[in-house]
Amino acid sequence: MSHQQKQRRIRTTSSQLEPITYGDVFNVQGDLAEKPVTPRDASMMQRAETALLGRTQRGGAASLMQSAASWNARSGLFYGGSYDGSISGIDSDSSDNDSYSDEVEDGGGSRDVITIGEALEAAALTAGQKPVERSDAAAIQAAEVRATGRTTIIPGGVAATAQSAAIRNARMNSDADKAKLADILTDAASKFPSDKEVTRRDAEGVAGAEMRNDPDLTTYPAGISASITAAARLNEKN
Repeated sequence: MSHQQKQRRIRTTSSQLEPITYGDVFNVQGDLAEKPVTPRDASMMQRAETALLGRTQRGGAASLMQSAASWNARSGLFYGGSYDGSISGIDSDSSDNDSYSDEVEDGGGSRDVITIGEALEAAALTAGQKPVERSDAAAIQAAEVRATGRTTIIPGGVAATAQSAAIRNARMNSDADKAKLADILTDAASKFPSDKEVTRRDAEGVAGAEMRNDPDLTTYPAGISASITAAARLNEKN
């Protein structure tokens, strides 16, 4: 879908007083297509895009999500409050935005960080249409272990679902029928029983797991380890 087509969908949706969803903005299917674009999602995408590409791209995914989130927030369709013309955590004129984060208690006060679960959610946005492969499942498992502190896979959890998806996908010929990263990683943080700040060691561990399970011993651009690494870099900066 072209940028102009997306904008036309946004204007049409706005006239119907319904929230703009991912399906209105991106070429996605399934549950993600029905999910409204929120300021939190737009801010996360902006941070991921900045970390991976060096700046927010004009007309890129972050820009489109900001436009959609702005309308959704201004309309009050699912926030129910007044809108003052801005979205907390989003500054479209900034090339590096650090205002979206969770607050994690650290001794005498709180600090802004990106958690492992949030970094996985960012990967669902940057590489969501990538079919899940063995290397992705290994990276997700490494991330889950580090986020939760558990040494075993959580039954029915994110890593277990990713492994099942990778096994099924390996038996399929058509990419259109394969489970995608967005199917696994959307709302990943809410599926963890516990979560933690992304560190450089977490990024190294996840990248190593992805590379060891890839036939070419590489990581996928803008994929799981790339998102974890970008989050670790931003956390160090903060």
